[in-house]
Amino acid sequence: MYLWYWSYILLVPALVLGIYAQARVRSTFNRYSQIPSARGLTGAQGARQLLDSAGLGDVGIEVKGSRLSDHYDPRSRVLTLSPDVGNSNSLAALGVAAHETGHAMQHAAGYAPFRYRSALVPVANLGSNLGFILFFIGLFFFQRNPVMMSIGIVLYSCAVLFTVVTLPVELNASKRAMTELSNRNILVADELTGAKKVLSAAALTYVAAALMAVLQLVRLILISRR
Repeated sequence: MYLWYWSYILLVPALVLGIYAQARVRSTFNRYSQIPSARGLTGAQGARQLLDSAGLGDVGIEVKGSRLSDHYDPRSRVLTLSPDVGNSNSLAALGVAAHETGHAMQHAAGYAPFRYRSALVPVANLGSNLGFILFFIGLFFFQRNPVMMSIGIVLYSCAVLFTVVTLPVELNASKRAMTELSNRNILVADELTGAKKVLSAAALTYVAAALMAVLQLVRLILISRR
């Protein structure tokens, strides 16, 4: 029990980074959401142009959801943009929209990390929900049952793997976004800097999430060995 509580100290670096990353995302997005692009394209319009130029005219675009809930669903092949992104012509909106378009391009190109992450979704969901619960039950209710604790660790490891694989997927989507925004002249040189800052801030949240997942796994392993 003593180690269970004191081991939370191990998570402090990831927690601090996560708080900083979220604050940076909000401040950066808010700043560049106030700056309109020279061409005046909305996020939805910019995404449509990028998809069409990549031969992905069959990928749909929907504008709905809450703030910064933007995502691409490979199952339905639909890119969903929040109203703050889809209906705005700001640098931030076009950067985020292009990033999500990058995921559609990854899907179409068969980008390996994207495929691996998609395949990991079911087991990652199971691991993140059940792994920690089994470990907790094995530790506190079955007097440190090593088998149950080990099963919990293995399941949680799948969730950690998903989080780690997410990093190259997100970084590559942002790289594709910046390249396409430039090549298609959707943003001009000075505007690209603003969009890049928004995507760089967002990338930091994925780094923080991966660090937290890895440190949490290390914490569970250390507890299981005491």
